[in-house]
Amino acid sequence: MIYKRVLENGIRVVAEKIPAVRSVAIGLWVRIGSRDEEKDEHGISHFLEHMFFKGTARRNAKEIALEIDALGGEMNAFTGRETTTFYAKVLDAHLPKAIDLLSDNFLHSQFDPLEIERERQVVLEEIKMVEDDPEDWVHELHVKETWKGHLLSRPILGTPHTVSAIDRDKILHFIKRTYDPREIVIAVAGCFSMPVLMKQLQSAFGTFSANGTHIHPRVAPEIQPNLQVKKKAFEQVHLCLGTQGLAHTDPKRYVLYVLNTLLGSGMSSRLFQEIREQRGWAYSIYSSPQSYQDAGLFTIYAGTSPDKAGKVVDLVLKELKKLKTERIPRDELSRAKDHIKGGMMLGMESTSNRMCRLAKEELYFGRHFSLDEVLEEIDKVSARQVNHLANTLFERKSLSLTALGKIDSSHFSKKLSL
Repeated sequence: MIYKRVLENGIRVVAEKIPAVRSVAIGLWVRIGSRDEEKDEHGISHFLEHMFFKGTARRNAKEIALEIDALGGEMNAFTGRETTTFYAKVLDAHLPKAIDLLSDNFLHSQFDPLEIERERQVVLEEIKMVEDDPEDWVHELHVKETWKGHLLSRPILGTPHTVSAIDRDKILHFIKRTYDPREIVIAVAGCFSMPVLMKQLQSAFGTFSANGTHIHPRVAPEIQPNLQVKKKAFEQVHLCLGTQGLAHTDPKRYVLYVLNTLLGSGMSSRLFQEIREQRGWAYSIYSSPQSYQDAGLFTIYAGTSPDKAGKVVDLVLKELKKLKTERIPRDELSRAKDHIKGGMMLGMESTSNRMCRLAKEELYFGRHFSLDEVLEEIDKVSARQVNHLANTLFERKSLSLTALGKIDSSHFSKKLSL
């Protein structure tokens, strides 16, 4: 059963009761992410996520860690371009303790200057870690150039320069400017009593208020087609070929799920079969859509040897053209739909997945979609719709290519055409 309630201060609560399980997942979702930062705040959403675990008036950082581990569950956080999330998954008997820990961290963190300095070094190491992972790095470079100059193009972690400039005053100012109860959703999935849960949440979070928040209106980015090659002494060349995608709420999102599955999601996808299985030119090859409130990107990644990089791009472009011009066989379309539906249904066995789904639906749509409703929409997708969407998204004028490795731009300069 799905419940939706609103705390007295405006925080929305969405909850799904699943009596058959013994766990419960709870997440506090703030509709503030890296795209909502001002220029001198770049990276502060992520830095703040770290700092919420570094000590309150009641617990120091070590005591927080000890209490989290003692629950035998999981408590953590993550930052995106549009949201910051603090969550816990515990046994149902430990839910009151998890709520107490989450609320204490969220409402009563001290942001001690010594802890800020220590955690700054941790975040700087995290930034280095991204640059040591070529797959992560090439995606970051790709987004940065494709949406160049837009707030969505910036790395979520910030840069060494901006992170080094974050101090306690900036953190407190950012919270005051952006953290508003009306922009918060608490999502819960698992075994719980709704009346008891609401009493606990009202007690834990009901005192949170905000005055004078000023969240900048979000402006959609525009695609800036480009070719960028960054030389680096990696054994492989890491490629991102991308084009425009769809916003999170776009009615054609179900068609996009099917298109993505056909093209590059899973072992039976066209890219996996053509490039890895038939030719052995890549170990990792996949496509993935990234959707936001008002925009999206569609990206294809491959890691391959320098001498095969140009050929891999040619094959990817060939598959994109086929999706635009050739009718999709009925059995292939059916397999893609079954793959999506199976993944969704299996995901429903996880209280964490259900919690995340509840939160995203509330944040982006303000309503819940039943599983049957989603499955019906997927079943409705036709081959003609997939062809039409491919023609809409895979336009030559929208294509961008990023390559990272021992290669130069001459391998790709004449390839970005369909």
